[in-house]
Amino acid sequence: MLPLETALSFFGIAVLLSLSPGPDNVFVMTLSALRGVRAGLWVVLGLCSGLIVHTLAVAFGVAALLAASSTAFTVLKLLGAAYLLYLAWGAWNAPAMTADSPVPPPMTPLQAWMRGVLMNLSNPKVVLFFLAFLPQFADPKHGSVALQTVWLGLLFILAAWLTFSALAMLAGSAGQRLRESARAQRWLNRGASLVFAGMAIKLLLSQR
Repeated sequence: MLPLETALSFFGIAVLLSLSPGPDNVFVMTLSALRGVRAGLWVVLGLCSGLIVHTLAVAFGVAALLAASSTAFTVLKLLGAAYLLYLAWGAWNAPAMTADSPVPPPMTPLQAWMRGVLMNLSNPKVVLFFLAFLPQFADPKHGSVALQTVWLGLLFILAAWLTFSALAMLAGSAGQRLRESARAQRWLNRGASLVFAGMAIKLLLSQR
């Protein structure tokens, strides 16, 4: 079991890391501004669901195999970049809504959740980060390292969920007024497209 002081210090670091600019929180804020708080919160839940998979991968050694295989890393990186470019294309071509426009179907919770899951799992840098970060706080003197890693991962997920949810609510509230203007919608969509494209390029250029 993790000592209380270790858990508290790790949780504080996890909150700070979640607040620092990165692909996940930028993704949450962008989508919340475009599609509303509800969609943003479901995306956050999807991202956190992906982190559960990363945590288990680190705890049971799967991440070590990914880190050792350049082919697996490259394949996952290409899939992630392709998905981000798909999102960029969709955002760039999204029409602005006016009072006379037909109301589009809202993003369902399942769609938003799946988008978060895919966004998280398609980024191999996340699992490599967990592989390097989580074991630093596990100590064999306190029991099973795998179990401690799972607890650390859950603490990180809690920190990410709280932080990203707050960002989603802030961005969604600010985006509500912007969504009332067709011109603002076009700027939001173009901006989101550039964000996704930039994230895809960054992922393609990343090394293990």
